[in-house]
Amino acid sequence: MPAVIRGRRLLLPLGIVTLILAAATPAHAEKGFGGTDGETEQNADVGDDGTVSVTVGGIVFDRSKNGGGGSAGALTSSTSWTPPPCWYAPKYTPEQLQKYLEPIWEAESTGYQWDAEQREKYNADDEKKGFNKDKSGEGYWWGSYVNESYPPGWDSCDKDYFWVDKGDPPPPGIENAVTPEVLAELAYAEIRVPGTEVTLAPAEATKVNLPTWAWLDGAEFKPVSVTASVPTIGIQATATAEPVSLQIKPGTPDAETYPASGVCEINDGRIGEPYAKGKADETPPCGVKYLRSSGDGSFPLQATVTWEIHWTGTDGAGGDLPDGDFGATQDVVVQEIQAINR
Repeated sequence: MPAVIRGRRLLLPLGIVTLILAAATPAHAEKGFGGTDGETEQNADVGDDGTVSVTVGGIVFDRSKNGGGGSAGALTSSTSWTPPPCWYAPKYTPEQLQKYLEPIWEAESTGYQWDAEQREKYNADDEKKGFNKDKSGEGYWWGSYVNESYPPGWDSCDKDYFWVDKGDPPPPGIENAVTPEVLAELAYAEIRVPGTEVTLAPAEATKVNLPTWAWLDGAEFKPVSVTASVPTIGIQATATAEPVSLQIKPGTPDAETYPASGVCEINDGRIGEPYAKGKADETPPCGVKYLRSSGDGSFPLQATVTWEIHWTGTDGAGGDLPDGDFGATQDVVVQEIQAINR
């Protein structure tokens, strides 16, 4: 429904009004379904192991199996795919919706005619059946939630509140209504993976034409996962990221990589192989050889790990999501080998 100007008032569809109010409303720390006003809520529960489960936008995110550390970061999809910028989920009981809407109507902030139409829509004058109070405990009013970073498309979930009985799917045609797959996509956005600074040997400074071994700490590069759930309707999904390869870009065209593609596949749960004494004459399974000195500076070696993402959800649902990448750049000093004439 388009915006309408009547008199000196701008009348907006209720869904748009809700989005505007959500954008202006701070996060709430109160416990309970829907928060104090039904807008974005953020409740944190800290477990004995220090991990955190957080409720954001009607969804509980269990991050206890997520990656950690100061260098951990979010994945970037290897395609143009992005997680939903907004979604629909249970938001109000009948009593909560009444408590939220009636003060807005009484303030006439959206115009008398619009207020009257909304009162009629929700049957507000019927004390027993208004707002579906006769169905309390049998379902919820669903509404929109917005990704707190407000990415492009954050305002696309502009439908008015709609009722869904417990156990029933959302009405057809409601894009981004929470389902196990949508939950998996939102869990994907919460995944954090370890930093990608590779260990090099030689460590301090490598030499021209000397193969340099590269590897990642196998203890850190294990699968990580995040579970997203909506307990009020009993659905959930877990998105799991598994490391599959490391790509090395030396930072200069005057270099060769091992293997030649620069892509080191994961092998026996590790990426690359640590250098060990006695391997100086061997070709590293993962590494780089610089063909010229970095002079007084260094070369920006870029190391990017690709993670495969799959998900499992309620009632056996599951599938794959686009691969994700996470990388970092580190400076490598390359020195000339000094020859001694006797």
